Amino acid sequence: MNAIPSRKHDYETAKLAKRLRHQVGQAIADFNMIEDGDRVMVCLSGGKDSYTLLDILLKLQAKAPVRFELVAVHLDQKQPGYDPAILPDYLRGLGVRFEILEQDTYSVVKRVILEGKTMCSLCSRLRRGSLYTHAAERGYTKIALGHHRDDIVETMFLNLFHQATLKAMPPKLRSDDGRNVLIRPLAYCAEDDIAAYAEQQGFPIMPCNLCGSQENLQRKTIKAMLAEWEKKHPGRTETIFRALGNVAPSQLADRSLFDFAGLGANPVAGRADAQAWLAGTEPARADDGPS
Repeated sequence: MNAIPSRKHDYETAKLAKRLRHQVGQAIADFNMIEDGDRVMVCLSGGKDSYTLLDILLKLQAKAPVRFELVAVHLDQKQPGYDPAILPDYLRGLGVRFEILEQDTYSVVKRVILEGKTMCSLCSRLRRGSLYTHAAERGYTKIALGHHRDDIVETMFLNLFHQATLKAMPPKLRSDDGRNVLIRPLAYCAEDDIAAYAEQQGFPIMPCNLCGSQENLQRKTIKAMLAEWEKKHPGRTETIFRALGNVAPSQLADRSLFDFAGLGANPVAGRADAQAWLAGTEPARADDGPS
């Protein structure tokens, strides 16, 4: 009686895993994220995104045309209720190399940030500092982060609304100090797919007691806005993400990206275009249609 639902579930599970592997593989290829001989430090926070990142990279590593090393690195921030055995036990079960760093950033954040204020910014800076320094000292050539498509789009709107700047999270980035190259292999993956995959795989999720406990974060507001748009117009988040890779600087207003001051008419080219049009030899344009 249960054979058909079971087969359907197995099919959907395999389909989701295949889609995520394809998207991660495509992102890696499109941005040349991993090269032969790379030592990749996979930042493992204990959340659904980083677990999925490590899992997919391990699966791709087994069949990759290039050889590269993966090491899971976790920062123990000394949060209350933290179980130090969860990640080591899980990673040993996979046979994955790992390193656990220890730094009491929790106490620093709680001491510096006033009650009710957003903790993410400081927490993130402290965490990045520890991980980036570790990567440089240990000779890792790439740092893999678990940010996905929705993170990237949300960050764009956060910067747009609160910083008056058009920027997001690039799939590949050199750190400001030049010591590290950051990669985001989940850049093409939807958060809903990652959440479903993490549940299917039964990853031992470790909740955050800092930012995860704050309900009034601006990112959560943006996330709710995008969810409402997606509900009314399915596919909108994907369209916005694709727009980040289809930028036309001359159609914006950033003078550092386009020479607006030196822009002027070209009457010679204009006459040539007009003559070609009159002669019927002008190539068809994308917006040409029946008159």
